[in-house]
Amino acid sequence: QVQLVESGGDLVQPGGSLRLSCAASGSFYRINIMGWYRQAHGKERELVATITSDFKTNYADSVKGRFTISRDNAKNTVYLQMSGLKPEDTAVYYCKADVQRTLSQLLTIYWGQGTQVTVSS
Repeated sequence: QVQLVESGGDLVQPGGSLRLSCAASGSFYRINIMGWYRQAHGKERELVATITSDFKTNYADSVKGRFTISRDNAKNTVYLQMSGLKPEDTAVYYCKADVQRTLSQLLTIYWGQGTQVTVSS
């Protein structure tokens, strides 16, 4: 079983910065893709950024140039560094991991419980 725990969500002013962390724990063979998704109130969950095990990244156009995703494979942790925050970034941010639990099985998707980011003056 794998557990993802996010941290770092907070209330910040427009233009501010924030760093989210997500640590994976449990028993697994490897973690392939990790990513961040967000869901604003009344809207569908959307992709923010993803990063592969060999550090290839992908970003939503709305955050490109402002957010940076990174990971520390030794710590099984993915980060999202956010700068130039805007009110429209307000959402619950969820961590996602595609996990291969054993050598002989396909990937299983795990989600964290989410952390609230609120951008407001």
